[in-house]
Amino acid sequence: MNLKAWSAVVGVFIGCCSNVIFLELLIKYDPASGNLITFSQFLVIAIEGFIFTSKFGKIKPVIGLRDYVILVLMFFITNVCNNYAFNFNIPMPLHMVFRAGSLMANMLMGILILKRRYVISKYLSVLLITVGIVMCTLVSATEVEDTSNPKLKSTIAGNEKYSVIFWWTLGIIILTVALLISACMGIYQEFLYKKYGKRSREALYYTHLLPLPGFLLMGSNIWQHFVISLNSDPLTLSNINFYLPEQIVYLIFNTMTQYVCISSVYVLTAECTSLTVTLVLTLRKFVSLLISIVYFKNPFTFYHWMGTILVFTGTIIFTEAYPKSLWSPIIRQEDGKDHKKVKTK
Repeated sequence: MNLKAWSAVVGVFIGCCSNVIFLELLIKYDPASGNLITFSQFLVIAIEGFIFTSKFGKIKPVIGLRDYVILVLMFFITNVCNNYAFNFNIPMPLHMVFRAGSLMANMLMGILILKRRYVISKYLSVLLITVGIVMCTLVSATEVEDTSNPKLKSTIAGNEKYSVIFWWTLGIIILTVALLISACMGIYQEFLYKKYGKRSREALYYTHLLPLPGFLLMGSNIWQHFVISLNSDPLTLSNINFYLPEQIVYLIFNTMTQYVCISSVYVLTAECTSLTVTLVLTLRKFVSLLISIVYFKNPFTFYHWMGTILVFTGTIIFTEAYPKSLWSPIIRQEDGKDHKKVKTK
């Protein structure tokens, strides 16, 4: 990889991992602030794209706006669902492990929609990922707690065990829907790139610009939780008091690190193969998971570790990021054709 690619890798780890820290600081104070966080991220990235990608609207998009509407709708629903799930007793470690199942969802959609066929190792990896996610989910179900903050009057009502489990189950359903829609979005994005060429910066800009009017439907919710953030205590570091409320500071840094994260991912996509990109993002998720467990002292049992190991082992197998044998009798490509592989001397 060249220097630009390595810089993108550093940006992914610094931006994405630090973004998780600020995200957890926000949701621990106000679990229902997902819409506010999503809107802030979309707004900042759209403003940056308007200035540097479209040159204040002077550069027209290559991909048609009709195509973008479909892509944007899926992108918008996925992001809102992922952030809104925190309002339903979903802990950060489970959230990250669950989203690591994106490979499984992409494979499933590829089989159902594109009629693709895969080598046995791919199916093995999906099995490991599925078992890992189910294990973490079931263990979390026995340990789920009401994460609502009584001071903030969370939408989750009551402290009864059955009520907590009900809302947790709803959160799992929301994450599942987001996972499947994200997989469909990846397939559609692949179709657009084949038709128009890779327009990563343009796609980044329009997928964040076009959904902004949709946030009007959540205007009251966004404003409500913005006021909650404004009313948080001033940030204190080393006995030094700052004038800005701590939740506003966390929101600013969350938005900034999200931009560093996603822009680095797009650079990495342009400079490296999809295999390298997937591997880097998988390792980043694992580091983020460790940070969440150690720094925030989130509960993580032996079974959580087993499930996590299965998920990331399956991901490594899926991306084929391991030494391969020089001899492989049959390689089945995604187009369903069989190709003989010649043994190297």
